[in-house]
Amino acid sequence: MSRRLIAAIDTPELDRAGALVRGLSPHCGLVKLGLEFFLRHGPAGFAEAAQGQPIFLDLKLHDIPNTVAGAVRSLLPLGAEMLTIHAGGGAKMIAAAVAAAGTATWSPKILAVTVLTSLDEAALAEIGVAGGPAQQVLRLARVALDNGADGLVCSPHEIALLRDAFGARPILVVPGIRPAGAALGDQARVMTPEQAVKAGADYIVVGRPITEAADPVAAAAAIAASIR
Repeated sequence: MSRRLIAAIDTPELDRAGALVRGLSPHCGLVKLGLEFFLRHGPAGFAEAAQGQPIFLDLKLHDIPNTVAGAVRSLLPLGAEMLTIHAGGGAKMIAAAVAAAGTATWSPKILAVTVLTSLDEAALAEIGVAGGPAQQVLRLARVALDNGADGLVCSPHEIALLRDAFGARPILVVPGIRPAGAALGDQARVMTPEQAVKAGADYIVVGRPITEAADPVAAAAAIAASIR
């Protein structure tokens, strides 16, 4: 088991999600349930699939501050250990999400998504963001952390940049992880599990290389062993 490994279960199938949670949890610090699953099954499906295991609920909330705060409060009864918002929502939205999370009786972590791992420099330029991913990640990270976010979601290629800028303070959760030889899929900025942990990731998020493997449990166990 590696506490650093988060297995991403992005499936709309309730039975499969539950089976993956049961099988993968012994090898992972957290299991991630995302937007596709949550929109299909909602809070009741979340509770059925989660089965009391530590869950990272990755919905990437992004709206006006009042709406995001209300959304966070609505999610708190589910007991997720981590929730995501988009850092691009701005200072007031981030602060509102953090304040809403602070009303819980435990301490759910608010993670701010900086730049999606599917976006490279050309894709950012298309939407009017100049300077490439690194500059945008650093800009958004500073806004997020200055307004109370517990951590950041970033690509592996920005780990060192963020550690240099902010030290050990932020939790860094890193998707875009592909074991050596795995297909890249729609990810543009990737690293192996070992490289990401060595660079300073607190958690690595691995989805399809686990869930689409012939034996997902064995795949998760192998990745966990590689970074233990």
